[in-house]
Amino acid sequence: MNFTVGFKPLLGDAHSMDNLEKQLICPICLEMFSKPVVILPCQHNLCRKCANDIFQASNPLWQSRGSTTVSSGGRFRCPSCRHEVVLDRHGVYGLQRNLLVENIIDIYKQESSRPLHSKAEQHLMCEEHEEEKINIYCLSCEVPTCSLCKVFGAHKDCEVAPLPTIYKRQKSELSDGIAMLVAGNDRVQAVITQMEEVCQTIEDNSRRQKQLLNQRFEALCSVLEERKAELLQTLAREQEEKLQRVRGLIRQYGDHLEASSKLVESAIQSMEEPQMALYLQQAKELINKVRAMSKVELAGRPEPGYESMEPFTVSVEHVAEMLRTIDFQPGASGEEEDEEVALDGEEGSAGPEEERPEGTGGH
Repeated sequence: MNFTVGFKPLLGDAHSMDNLEKQLICPICLEMFSKPVVILPCQHNLCRKCANDIFQASNPLWQSRGSTTVSSGGRFRCPSCRHEVVLDRHGVYGLQRNLLVENIIDIYKQESSRPLHSKAEQHLMCEEHEEEKINIYCLSCEVPTCSLCKVFGAHKDCEVAPLPTIYKRQKSELSDGIAMLVAGNDRVQAVITQMEEVCQTIEDNSRRQKQLLNQRFEALCSVLEERKAELLQTLAREQEEKLQRVRGLIRQYGDHLEASSKLVESAIQSMEEPQMALYLQQAKELINKVRAMSKVELAGRPEPGYESMEPFTVSVEHVAEMLRTIDFQPGASGEEEDEEVALDGEEGSAGPEEERPEGTGGH
């Protein structure tokens, strides 16, 4: 549907007389009847202009003659009950006016709590029917359109609904999506804060373990210095791996938060759009984006105790022959290594005892 921009007054909502207003809606233009109002033989009412539009669409030859009076009338079907309406030579001008409905409309306008023409507002106009404003929404094609397009235009076989109804529905959907995203953003921010605390705890625990290592190794002989450097390197590597993982998660959550915040800002700006048709042109895409963003699943957080560096605690309560076997305590996986170290210790302690007498004898 193509449409151009024009200006027409926008009817205000009459909240106190909603039920009456529904009875005064034309089934063609989906707006309050505009006078003169004609009553069909089936007792249904139409705006004369809307009845004329249907009649001309059903009787093109009658329309092309350029006269309101011809030798023979035409026929069309009532849009409400599909009853066939046969007209005389006067066409729709031969239909009886419903003065009762016209009087009710006048009373309704006077008694309505809000003026029907409360303000002038820019409207989108149908490009195919230049004098028709966009006032209905095609549910099949998901585009705003005009009533004439529904009667005998591109959307005559489609299901339609009043533009304000779809406007309120999609605006409500977008509002709900924004609320979900805002709530989700709060949770994401809380997770980021917790993970930043985890990083700080990892750094604090790592620093504490380093200090403990330094204090214990300072009490040992020079042979421990090499081993101390190896253990510090292992601890620093583990620290870096953990920090890289947590910081990577922080970046991921931060990127999601930034994208979600931008989408919220864009959605809020869209909701401030006063034009229903302009809003509906982009609302569907925004709603889909909001739904997709609210369903994004982020990577899990570090497991409980991930920040702990306790497995890298060392013990210096060993005999001097076992100093080179000092390592972080991994559990039960080092039994074979302990046996090999014990054998190495025995060979290393026996070697010097056998060599010393020879060295002494040489002197």
